[in-house]
Amino acid sequence: MNEKVIIVTAASKGIGRACAIKLAEQGCKLSLMSRSEEISEVLPGKDFQATIGDVGKLEDLEKLVAHTMSKFGRVDGVVNNTGNTAKGDLISISDQEWQQAFEIAFLNTVRMARLVTPLIQRQGTGSIVNISSFAAKEPSLLFPTSSVIRAALSNYAKLYATRFGHRKIRMNNVLPGYVDSYPLDKETIKTIPMGRPAKTEEIANLVAFLISDESSYINGQSVVIDGGLNKSF
Repeated sequence: MNEKVIIVTAASKGIGRACAIKLAEQGCKLSLMSRSEEISEVLPGKDFQATIGDVGKLEDLEKLVAHTMSKFGRVDGVVNNTGNTAKGDLISISDQEWQQAFEIAFLNTVRMARLVTPLIQRQGTGSIVNISSFAAKEPSLLFPTSSVIRAALSNYAKLYATRFGHRKIRMNNVLPGYVDSYPLDKETIKTIPMGRPAKTEEIANLVAFLISDESSYINGQSVVIDGGLNKSF
């Protein structure tokens, strides 16, 4: 990808780590963030920026972007990945849990877009990919906060695409179903038409495509990658 500079959050494990590895293989320069010190070990032998921080905190996102600009002098794209949001009975989830979910699954993208859009504009083109959830299209009582908040993220991506598409800056969402980075019981696996969870590498392949110029006309979309689990349009 001609050494594009890409930020990846929550990159120490799971989907975020797989995205970092895939993008590095494609020649990207990477700036990675995680709450874990393991972030410094994600790409052994590679020259990359590692920042310890929380996607739910504005000051940590500001630090991440500042570190990226200090090391590389540019930003070409972002993979906004997060951890899990609160689960539980729909009417038993506390205000604090809803607010925390909103911070890490929605405001993280809003804040990052505010920080990096002017920087991406300097390059004349760029791509932002948000890791969302299949529950954004097919809400589930198993994932109440994710279902509600990531649906809002889908609309935000459409608004961003409308606002910045003429500047050749794109935003899309990736909506995974069950992924092999989390343990699943046999009954859950039976609900997946493919008969297995996604490999994190399969999610990363889609993310890398949406970051690349090969997807230059895909904008404002929420792309489901769940093995056929989602039945909605």
